[in-house]
Amino acid sequence: MAEAQNNPVIPAGSTTAGSIAVAAESTVATRMSAPPSFDVADFPVPHGREEEWRFTPLERLRGLHDGTAAATSEGVKVVVEAPEGVIVETVGRDDARLGRAGTPVDRVAAQAYSAFEKASVVTVPKETVLTEPVRIAVHGQGGVAYGHQVIELGAFAEAVVVIDHTGDAVLAAGVDYLLGDGAKLTVVSVQDWDDRAVHAAQHNALVGRDASFKSIVVTFGGDVVRLHPRVTYAGPGGEAELYGLYFTDRGQHQEHRLFVDHNTPHCKSNVAYKGALQGDDAHAVWIGDVLIEAAAEGTDTYEMNRNLVLTDGARVDSVPNLEIETGEITGAGHASATGRFDDEQLFYLMARGIPEHEARRLVVRGFFAELVQQIGVQDIEERLLTKIEEELEASVA
Repeated sequence: MAEAQNNPVIPAGSTTAGSIAVAAESTVATRMSAPPSFDVADFPVPHGREEEWRFTPLERLRGLHDGTAAATSEGVKVVVEAPEGVIVETVGRDDARLGRAGTPVDRVAAQAYSAFEKASVVTVPKETVLTEPVRIAVHGQGGVAYGHQVIELGAFAEAVVVIDHTGDAVLAAGVDYLLGDGAKLTVVSVQDWDDRAVHAAQHNALVGRDASFKSIVVTFGGDVVRLHPRVTYAGPGGEAELYGLYFTDRGQHQEHRLFVDHNTPHCKSNVAYKGALQGDDAHAVWIGDVLIEAAAEGTDTYEMNRNLVLTDGARVDSVPNLEIETGEITGAGHASATGRFDDEQLFYLMARGIPEHEARRLVVRGFFAELVQQIGVQDIEERLLTKIEEELEASVA
């Protein structure tokens, strides 16, 4: 498996971390796109030649990108199951918490923010430590929908949130994560849509001082899935871990575009996404953008993407980007690798009497194992391993 790496490590210089109460909004979506905005009119209708759209099959977004997709009564049904002590609200567009974590960075995200009527807000009060996850079920009912979800943790609160997408829908949505100082949030977002579904979403995380944010994005289903996780920091000492796994099957387009904005001193980030692809016209896209601003002294960051191509006819586009505006950092690096099965691994297993099909299954399970273990919710882990098995069985059926 060929791998391209760029791992500069620069010794940290002396620095004094200032007190930062609120993170300033980044002026970029990526370094080659329009400034973020809540106004749809600030984003021209994409034509596919733009940097942020050149990999996306616009004709399969079913009108989400050009304003022709009108919301229907049979869009999605959202059900929230929360442990005792968690506050679940449905709020109007004037709620002050909406949009605090980040601003839309493309036309679809701006359309989603402009079009929803009610938003769901889940609040974990300060110093509350949940022993059971909050579960948010988003089930498509065959129509078009625009939605917005806010997850807010007070200072020193701890929670695990599972957002599970199933059914059939054309959905554009925004999800905001607001972490108070010292809070710890783990989010598992599962995209297990039916074959025809289209899902475009922007995930914004605003990480407070000394807070910890872990995101695990799992994508299996859907015709087109385009997700844009973003992280900014509201104070020094924040940590973000962004994990993802995807299994792209015949004809599917799965696109994950990440942006980590190190805008605050002494924060950390770690990104690790892995994907497997099989079948004709299976297309996976991973864009990893990390910006270390001039003020972000003492930053420590690394991003990695690995892809395993199981059959002919599949395509991967993997683009890690790292921009550094200060030399006073602890470390920064990135890596990207795409390849087929390791012949030596297969030979080792088959030489010990394991049939080729079983050997391939074991290699794929091992490839995903470290990311599945990050989930920490047993029933979700078991479900995903079962889903991987089903995908592999389908490939030899």
